[in-house]
Amino acid sequence: MTERQIRLFGDPVLRSVCDPVAPADPRAAALVADLIETVAIPGRAGLAANQIGVGSRAFSYNVDDGIGYVLNPILVEASGELELVDEGCLSVPGFYFPRLRHPYARVEGHDLEGESVVLEGTGLMAQALQHEMDHLDGHLFIEGLEPEIKREAMRLIRLAPWY
Repeated sequence: MTERQIRLFGDPVLRSVCDPVAPADPRAAALVADLIETVAIPGRAGLAANQIGVGSRAFSYNVDDGIGYVLNPILVEASGELELVDEGCLSVPGFYFPRLRHPYARVEGHDLEGESVVLEGTGLMAQALQHEMDHLDGHLFIEGLEPEIKREAMRLIRLAPWY
């Protein structure tokens, strides 16, 4: 297991749609171990594989003292009236912007043994599930910001020392 470096806004891997993972592939186990170790750092709620430079459909989460992962997830439900929540991203460090998200989300996928995994929740878990699924489809959270907020976000990001 290795804590991996987070890819930052501007890295092309973050804009790429991730490919399915073969759970039996030995590389999948190594990827999951790295995802778990990297998301386990306090203050991190979720981490998609492309955020560590791997174009595979997998993510880890660290919400409400529960750490886990899912391979080949599918967002099967995001429901409830959209709510404005402050959202940040490890690939856009130091920034939080108001973003509309559904208050409930459900994701289905698999574990390394090929067994079904269901992740669902409200609040931060719902937000993390939607956020990580966006990553796996090559989208960053700033794309979903209201136009005026997005313009200001992009201006601030361009001024960030890491940009």
